[in-house]
Amino acid sequence: MATGKSYLTFILDQLSEVDGISHRQMMGEYIIYKNGRIIAYLCDNRMLIKPTKHAILTLPNAPLVAPYEGARAMILVENTEDREFLKELFDIVYPDLPAPKKK
Repeated sequence: MATGKSYLTFILDQLSEVDGISHRQMMGEYIIYKNGRIIAYLCDNRMLIKPTKHAILTLPNAPLVAPYEGARAMILVENTEDREFLKELFDIVYPDLPAPKKK
């Protein structure tokens, strides 16, 4: 099941107070970027965030889910209704992310 545009719109609205958010569609799903760094995926109408040190500390009991078969597990973000929580989560996780690779 692919992620619907309505879920993408909802998530982008929830992240509207986070600086540097962009997205790209890939095979019916979406990649969420913060200042050019991949921070999350939207897969099957769920938000999955990279399992960085600070993401694990912030969401210690969250389930790990593979976005697709054969992929590395990511943290399922279940509290997508709380804008302030998402802003804090993205701001906390961002420094852990590697810089984008030069093309």
